[in-house]
Amino acid sequence: MKYLVVLNINPDVLSALSETEQQAIFSGHEKFMATIQESGEFHSTVALAEPAKSSVVRVRDGVPAVTDGPFLEAKEFLAGYYLIDVASLERAQELAAMIPDAGIEGLGVEVRPVIHEVGL
Repeated sequence: MKYLVVLNINPDVLSALSETEQQAIFSGHEKFMATIQESGEFHSTVALAEPAKSSVVRVRDGVPAVTDGPFLEAKEFLAGYYLIDVASLERAQELAAMIPDAGIEGLGVEVRPVIHEVGL
């Protein structure tokens, strides 16, 4: 079964870390990628730009309007994800626990089952 392992980032939490701690996060992601590629559980991954580089498209009365944003009250934002294909929810959670973000106070890693897919 496929699971989306979601990385929600809080820039305030990350900026409070030392350079060494920040580098450990990046190194940990590289190790995680190697682990899931070697095990055959890797499907894909995406890293996203920060919300300041986003835009929102809304269509009203048939006319599209594009604005900056999104501007949410939350401090966390979707920074990226891993899509994994594993035998069970427990394995997905075990893998998610290997991601360095899961061990940092103020961050976490969300594991969400994929219930429908097309073209993946």
